[in-house]
Amino acid sequence: MPQFQWSSTGDEVVNAFPSSVHDKIILITGPSPGGVGAETALSLARGNPKHLLLAGRSHEKIKPVIDEINKINAAIKVTFIQLNLDSQASVRRAAKDIQVATDKIDILINNAAIMACPYAKTEDGIESQFGTNHIGPFLLTNLLLPTIEATGKGARIVNLTSTGAALGEINFDDINFNDGKTYVPIAGYAQSKVASILFTVSLSKKFDNKEIASFSVHPGNISTGLQEHFKDPDVFKTMIDYVVFKAGGPLQREELKTLQQGCATTLVAALDPSILDSSGKYLRDGGIAEEQPKVEATDPVIAERLWALSEKLVGQHFD
Repeated sequence: MPQFQWSSTGDEVVNAFPSSVHDKIILITGPSPGGVGAETALSLARGNPKHLLLAGRSHEKIKPVIDEINKINAAIKVTFIQLNLDSQASVRRAAKDIQVATDKIDILINNAAIMACPYAKTEDGIESQFGTNHIGPFLLTNLLLPTIEATGKGARIVNLTSTGAALGEINFDDINFNDGKTYVPIAGYAQSKVASILFTVSLSKKFDNKEIASFSVHPGNISTGLQEHFKDPDVFKTMIDYVVFKAGGPLQREELKTLQQGCATTLVAALDPSILDSSGKYLRDGGIAEEQPKVEATDPVIAERLWALSEKLVGQHFD
């Protein structure tokens, strides 16, 4: 099997696994222009999938990506799905729209996220980063599991996370940071990204890896709109102070990747048949990470505790 690394590109990964893309039905959340999700979609389009479903906040925002896909291959069916991950009502509507649009999903890529934003709550009363980056994808994925299972075997669920997870943990007693009083933007982001890894661990324990394999992915350090709040000097200083406090010193800043390099590891997780036996693992720089996240992010007991909390927050139990 091909070996990928830090500098590998999304197009290289797609070219390496043509049968994993050809004629597949793939759902990507958050494919905004100039972001990793959009670049993932464009690379996949070069592999001739059957149907790409792009879920975002507005058709107007995603239309440039759809137009670019049509230029790459007009034969690919592309469907826009309106989705606000910070609204459980919107997630439920989107899940129904997706199930109308397709009777199966081969690959689900939970790419959408927000980062280090000012304190806010979702309309469901959940801190916005935890609500958008974890609870929204948790609900969407579970609502779509029958459609994913309809693939029969070989389905994938890919959850994007971050090395920022190393700075966080799930505060089960207070996910809302004392209603904002103890909130630090990067701490909220770190908590949500720990949740993405734990969610992946839970999924891997619930399904045979030959039926549905699940992976969490750190795409790398890529300059996108995700970092918009770091332009605020106060937010940036707070982040540095928090990192120093949690890590005991400054973390080494990762070298910037291009968008093509940034989507490569997502595509390895989605396409590479050689990693199936590693379902539940964390990937970075083109493969299964040699150093997996800390135990607080990978312990199956903690993962199931988070699953139970997530079910409580969405008001629905999933078998």
